[in-house]
Amino acid sequence: MDRYLPRRERLLTSSRPMADFEVTAASGPWLHRADGRRVFDGSSGLLCANVGQSSPKVLVRVEEQFFRYSFGGAAVVQPHVQMELMDRLCRAVGRPQDSVALTTCGTLGVEVAVGLARNITRVRGKGKRRGDILTSTLSYHGNSALTLALAGNHARRPRPEDGLGLGPAFPAPYPPTHGHEGRACDASCADEVATAIDSRGAENVAAVLIEPVNGTTGGAYVPPDGYLRRVSEICREREVLVIHDEVLTGLWRTGTPLASTHWDGAEPDLCILSKGLGAGYTGVGAVLVSPEIAPLLRHTEADPLPAMGTMAAHPLQAAACLGVLDELESMDLDAFTARGVRLGESLRALTGLGPVREVRGLGHLYGVEVEPGLLWPLMEEAEKRDVFFYPFTGAGHPRSEGLVVAPPLTSTDEEITFLTTALCDAVSALG
Repeated sequence: MDRYLPRRERLLTSSRPMADFEVTAASGPWLHRADGRRVFDGSSGLLCANVGQSSPKVLVRVEEQFFRYSFGGAAVVQPHVQMELMDRLCRAVGRPQDSVALTTCGTLGVEVAVGLARNITRVRGKGKRRGDILTSTLSYHGNSALTLALAGNHARRPRPEDGLGLGPAFPAPYPPTHGHEGRACDASCADEVATAIDSRGAENVAAVLIEPVNGTTGGAYVPPDGYLRRVSEICREREVLVIHDEVLTGLWRTGTPLASTHWDGAEPDLCILSKGLGAGYTGVGAVLVSPEIAPLLRHTEADPLPAMGTMAAHPLQAAACLGVLDELESMDLDAFTARGVRLGESLRALTGLGPVREVRGLGHLYGVEVEPGLLWPLMEEAEKRDVFFYPFTGAGHPRSEGLVVAPPLTSTDEEITFLTTALCDAVSALG
């Protein structure tokens, strides 16, 4: 009898118009192919493998926990490893007194944050406030029916009849969705948030949910100086909470512990982390809640905490995350920061060359926008030179397109040079 081989088309997953490649091993930022070549992971997998692959620190943590116990509900078994993760994580991002809800992924983290915000708002408003959540036209907040309906990612929004009556409420402060004749976006673009709240009535709005730095929908757009601070001021004036979706940007991806750290006065009430915390080793989400509002979740008039899921706060998950934090905290931050600066300088030098229209971003997160129709040819040329990138197709009319450059944070100077040289050569190959 012939050996049974499962057919690829039965696996319901995303695809791309390029051949995939078989990987037999991985180490750090490198994928080792079956044909003997190795590929540099220029986008940290799906923007998550932030400390590279095969980390000894992660392995040690998981092995230690595995031989203690591999599963124990946090409400039943004393959650020592989960509490260690909570404490380490909060200190790492400069929010040492926050409360934390652990979930299984970023999407569920957003959903839990929405539930917590609504609960806090109702307690604070003595049950007289509703729970609308406002988002921007260039946002992406996860892959559930609710989060897809809330957000503005054009490629993933459901059909109108499936959108639960939801949708983005205000324009993001970036040219493709909020153009100004004769000037760029600035902090005054936050007035659109005030208009969105006031048009619904502040008593009907629980929170504004935003990405402090845009992720893959538009391709690493950075907000104007003062914008996030002004959003926070507008929301405080109206007793509306601010939720930052740092699923992609959190834990040093933009060069600082949180993307919001780049700007004074931009601290949110709730913050969602995921990709950089699990770093590709485990699915995880974490919702951080500021100490000023977290006690309201234990108020006698509060609804029960939302269900986090069977595998939420899983001990092996928490152990893997502690290994990731071990990796991040062992980095030489001065050298890391300098590498991010050099990466940005090298990428910005491509602007105007061949197909490259614009380069934008911070730290170890950049979007390289290209002329329409040249994204996949550029990706193919890069892979010929043994570098993989993640594409974005995002904003404006016609839709912009490009690739996200987001190497593992633990990449060396030599590896960053390899990446930028390969991309420069790929750009040159397209003329």
